[in-house]
Formats: sequence, structure tokens, C-alpha cells
Amino acid sequence: MLKQFKFFYRMLGIALIVIFSAETILAAEDPAITRTRQQALMLDDLYKTVIVLVTEHYVKDPSILSAASAGKAIFAAMKEKGWHEVRLVGLTDVINNPENKPADDFEKTAKKKLLAGDGSYEEVISKDGKRYLRIATPVPVVMEKCVMCHANFKGNKGNIGTLAYTLPLVE
Repeated sequence: MLKQFKFFYRMLGIALIVIFSAETILAAEDPAITRTRQQALMLDDLYKTVIVLVTEHYVKDPSILSAASAGKAIFAAMKEKGWHEVRLVGLTDVINNPENKPADDFEKTAKKKLLAGDGSYEEVISKDGKRYLRIATPVPVVMEKCVMCHANFKGNKGNIGTLAYTLPLVE
């Protein structure tokens, strides 16, 4: 009886590994997820380039519209037009604007993963019968002007935030 019990639990363990592995493989190979991930990476490159260029060329002191504020205005326009959602989320312990704190379990998990060194964090969700890719990418300190508003990162090249996207899957 003990041998049968051990065998049953061993087979149950193998079955669970196969099921979880299959789900991971299916998610990784789902063409809609792959297409949407590519779209997210393109948007991420675009938005981060805009923020760096605004910072580099227009921000002279902290009283001027910050690149983050300009980015958030662009994000709001995209959401209003129904394209997608993206939030700038702070990853540090010093967040001046409470709107920038991680707002849900996805953003809280993304914070942990990105601060631990992961290159991104993602999950697929369903909402109102539609699938969405939620993906968070790191926002590192990339130039000296960053510390104008983020003084606690002076001399540090770590992640200060994330862009957290919610994109409808490109089916």
C-alpha cells in the first residue's frame, strides 16, 4: 500500500509538472502574445526615448515640466483614445506622487522582480471576455539629469521605476 501511495504521488507530481510546463510553453508560443509583446517592446522604446530626449534637451531645472509628467500626458492621451494603458510606477521607497505607487498585485510583483534584476515581468489576463498582456519594464537612471528629480539615486544606476503596460492582445 505504501508503494502504491508513493507511486501515486510521484505520478501526480509528474502530471503537475507536465501541466504547468505545457501552460508555459503554450503561453510562450501563443502568436497573439508574441505579437503583443513585440508591440509592447516597440512602445517601450518609443516612450523611453521621448522621456530621455525631453530630459536631455528641455529640462533645465526641477521646476520645468518634467519628462515623467510629459510622458504621463502622452500615456493619458493613448488611454483616452482607446489604444492601451501605461503607467509610470515608482520602484523606490521615496515616491513623491502617491499616484506613482504600485497600485495592484501585478505592479507590486513587478516591483519585486525588477528590483531583483529581472529584465521585465508579464502576465496575460482576461477582462470582459478579452485577453490583455500586462508587461512591466524597468526605468533605470540613465543620465545625470535624472537625479535632478531623483536625488536619492545620485551615483546609482539602478531602476527607479517601471512602465507598466496593459495591452489588448493582437489576435
